[in-house]
Amino acid sequence: MRRRGPGDRPRSTMSASDPQALPYRPCVGVVLVNPQGLIFAGQRRDSDSPAWQMPQGGIDDGEKPRAAALRELREETGITADLVEFVGKTHHWITYDLPADLLGKVWGGRYRGQRQKWFLYRFLGRDGQIDIATEHPEFSHWKWIDADEMIAAIVPFKRAVYEQVVRAFRAHLA
Repeated sequence: MRRRGPGDRPRSTMSASDPQALPYRPCVGVVLVNPQGLIFAGQRRDSDSPAWQMPQGGIDDGEKPRAAALRELREETGITADLVEFVGKTHHWITYDLPADLLGKVWGGRYRGQRQKWFLYRFLGRDGQIDIATEHPEFSHWKWIDADEMIAAIVPFKRAVYEQVVRAFRAHLA
């Protein structure tokens, strides 16, 4: 079910023809690491090319970022809060702009990109407890990978974000 998040109201005066006038979509991301410091990566179902990413998604109206991170983790991986341990978060929001060919096509054309707060969680469960066949699946496959492979696997327009996130959490990553 699609929930409304901050800024999800239509803005008739803003359009993809003036992307600088569009706001950023408030979003969270989750760096989920196993005991070896490897990162959970999911292959997106909606991409024709291999596009791997970490769990992420919008913040609902009135929702705190950390609660949104745990909700997105559960919705995309089936992992519940009792199977993770909070390790840290980015101290600032990280933004990225959509490439020109996606402006006006995603998120109803309401946003120029995303403003993300990232959270690092340690996975305490077993691999068999990860279930990407959720109610609204986003991933077709998943695997544990190291930080450099994660950066290389993300779509190019998000690479700078992933580089910043990896730098922020490097001490906890393989």
